[in-house]
Amino acid sequence: MEEKIITCILFHIVFIGDTMKKIMFFLCFLLCIVNVHAVDFQGQSYIVMESTQHNVLEGKNIHEVQSVASISKIMTAIVAIENGQLDDEYEIGEEVNEAWGSGIYIHIGDRINLRDLLHGLLLRSGNDAANVIAKNVGGSIEHFVEMMNQKAQELHMTDTHFSNPTGLDEEDDGNQSSVYDMALLMSYCSQNPIFNDIVMKETYKREDGGGTWHNKNRLLEEYEYCVGGKTGYTKKAKRTLVTRAIKDDVSLVIVTFNCGNDFEFHQKKYEECFQKYQNVLVLSKGIYQYHGHSFLIDQDLYYCGQESQNVSLQSQGDILKVYVNENPIYEVNQQNALQMIFQYAWMLFGECMNG
Repeated sequence: MEEKIITCILFHIVFIGDTMKKIMFFLCFLLCIVNVHAVDFQGQSYIVMESTQHNVLEGKNIHEVQSVASISKIMTAIVAIENGQLDDEYEIGEEVNEAWGSGIYIHIGDRINLRDLLHGLLLRSGNDAANVIAKNVGGSIEHFVEMMNQKAQELHMTDTHFSNPTGLDEEDDGNQSSVYDMALLMSYCSQNPIFNDIVMKETYKREDGGGTWHNKNRLLEEYEYCVGGKTGYTKKAKRTLVTRAIKDDVSLVIVTFNCGNDFEFHQKKYEECFQKYQNVLVLSKGIYQYHGHSFLIDQDLYYCGQESQNVSLQSQGDILKVYVNENPIYEVNQQNALQMIFQYAWMLFGECMNG
């Protein structure tokens, strides 16, 4: 094994742990033909997105913009999580009188912490909770909406504009977005452990002793691989639904607009996609030479797909980018040669020690 390590360092040969297993898996994947019945979609638009690399597996009208109703509370939640403290306690003010529809029935003068409000927002779709969060985290509802739109720009949600923290659209066009942008947002939020902890709960007991809330996302009960989501409905938007599911290390997000049987569609579409798509190894970790420069890729790179993938490398100055089917999935900066060799040797040593 010591001889292998020296060889890899001197000649920049990529070392792959358990090589034969990976090769056999890849060949079997390419040769295996899976006959999967396509799930029919009856609705306005939908998307299936792999949440790690954000690659679109399939969809319909993915950039068509409309009011998205209460699934916009996903943005309300992540802005609050990133800018507030869960234990912060707020006194309820007049802002609750500006909300109608779904609510958690809090009253002026009540005191409630952000943790309870976030659960009421995401499990019960409380419009009153949304306004209280916006006023207290943002200083005012108007400024909080600015924070929502700023976050949308950071996430490159180019189809999106937020008008309020609730998703209500009776007095204006509401919060406008597309299934593509909402899938981007859900994928981003899925990296936040606080957000994940909230949306995966079927029930939540309020810390203020005000009772127990049940999650409106019934896919959590009906589908074992579902790990979260958010429901939405207004007369203008119709039904909107965002969910996320994980199976065999494949993490998918599905978003539907105006789909009457949305929960059933999500479940069947997940099962179809989990059969059709797998995480395929496209580039093994190691030292790669490109145009006379050496770059260390310190992890195996996978891409969720159905067929063999077209992998390409491109360099921009000191940065090497890895593309799969012309989609960027990874980038790495050029390092000092000695530092890179030492890091690679240490990485291989760790693999040897772990068997």
